[in-house]
Amino acid sequence: MLYSDFTLDRVRKTFGLTIFDKVDIFASVHEVECPPLLAEVLRDNVPLALASNTEKSRSEMIIAPILIAVRKYLNNQISLFSGIDFTVDSAQGLNGNCDFIISRSPELLILNAPVVPVA
Repeated sequence: MLYSDFTLDRVRKTFGLTIFDKVDIFASVHEVECPPLLAEVLRDNVPLALASNTEKSRSEMIIAPILIAVRKYLNNQISLFSGIDFTVDSAQGLNGNCDFIISRSPELLILNAPVVPVA
């Protein structure tokens, strides 16, 4: 099974998770002003990505520029990977490629933990 085959309900049941959907986990996070370059890129890219109406176009034209801006905001102390295999446990269905993986490591050539997969 690939990551994209999971639904929230399936993940909850398979891994015995408890979902807290009423908690504002970002309440203490302060807002950050959108960099002018990112705002310009999104102004140009969002209509095109939505008109293309594919996950690939949205990923490339919307998500990638946002992740690059986040990396820049964090002084390049995270790394970004795109389209690489992220097989963690095939028996549990945790295998396949993720659109993006964010690593807490600034190293760009090798994926290091901890990570956040973005599928």
